Amino acid sequence: MSVIWLVRHGQTEWSAAGRHTGLTDVPLTAEGEAQARGLAPRLSRPADDPWALVLASPLQRAWRTALLAGLAPEPEPDLLEWDYGQAEGLTTAELSTDGPWRVWDADCLGETLDQVAERVRRVLARVPSEGDTLLVAHGHVLRILAAVYLELDPKDGRHLKLDAGRVSVLGHEHDWPALEEWNT
Repeated sequence: MSVIWLVRHGQTEWSAAGRHTGLTDVPLTAEGEAQARGLAPRLSRPADDPWALVLASPLQRAWRTALLAGLAPEPEPDLLEWDYGQAEGLTTAELSTDGPWRVWDADCLGETLDQVAERVRRVLARVPSEGDTLLVAHGHVLRILAAVYLELDPKDGRHLKLDAGRVSVLGHEHDWPALEEWNT
């Protein structure tokens, strides 16, 4: 069975500051570029065992991460980050002035959790049955993708912390979807 590798893009000024960064196309910081280059040895494959599929969000922070990691991705718009709507660019603290705010329960977003889940289902449908797949994208969309892959409610992605410049691996335990590695 195939294995799916997930890579969250390297650090940006907004991710470092805890700002919700959905569709705003912010660049990597110098640290983010170093994180991306640091992924190259781990993600390189021998010629006789190449990636079966490499997809990346077309937003520059994910795309540049893929390129700096030595990958040749195909752009996949369904890997764009969650459209945060009115929450875009704001921190959770700024959004919590009138009481606790959580992205997983918010109603002011430009896209619902179910809409994001539908996008990641389309991505998962593209994964070949043989060979490993690599997806380079964003924190929330990858957390939702992992929850969907694991046959959990998309909202359960809230339990999967994913830091900038980190790798996760989704595989199988016998016939069951399984988390092999997370946030390493």
